[in-house]
Amino acid sequence: MEIYSSIVGFFQTGGPFMYPIALVLTVGIVIMLERWFFLTSARVSNKLAYDKMKPMLEGHKYDQLFTVAKQSSAPVSKIIAAGMASMAYGRRRDDLMSAMREAAMETVPRLEKRTPYLATLANVATLLGLLGTIIGLIAAFTAVADADPAAKATLLSQSISVAMNTTAFGLISAIPMLLAHAVLQSKTAQIVDSLDVVSVKFLNAICAKPEPKGGAAAPAKAAA
Repeated sequence: MEIYSSIVGFFQTGGPFMYPIALVLTVGIVIMLERWFFLTSARVSNKLAYDKMKPMLEGHKYDQLFTVAKQSSAPVSKIIAAGMASMAYGRRRDDLMSAMREAAMETVPRLEKRTPYLATLANVATLLGLLGTIIGLIAAFTAVADADPAAKATLLSQSISVAMNTTAFGLISAIPMLLAHAVLQSKTAQIVDSLDVVSVKFLNAICAKPEPKGGAAAPAKAAA
């Protein structure tokens, strides 16, 4: 209970700039949680989808592979499905790579979405804290100018202490958001790298096997 009272007192004595900082922190927490769960879900779904499709790719069961890739919503499935669909026009490595790169350009931005906002919100929280402190100091010096000389030192120290609360709260809000931004960026980079690895493995597996007689690849029928 004492901790709660201390937090409330700290917040109330910080001045009006504590409220916009609290709003920025709330938005940052929402983004952190949403991105964490989204990226975790994408990583798990990618692993499950690839583990399911890997035996089909290695066994050259392209009809089954194309069907499973089309039905899955995992990012890696969308990229493989794009590569399989392009096989209707041949097996040139450049064509397959181009189709998969196009699918990746649609998938990767969704993985990186909103994460850069955390760095911006952290800077905004810090600047709001500094602005609140500066405005508080201006008000403090203005009040001290008309105060009793004997009480000036005490009044000034109290006013400065209150004004510094805004900077402290701004930093308290900014530090977790900066850390979350770094963690989420690393998590996103790992997923993107895994997509690149799967794309290379897919291309190597497809292009290493000679094209069947008759010209058209197996998934071409499924794509049609």
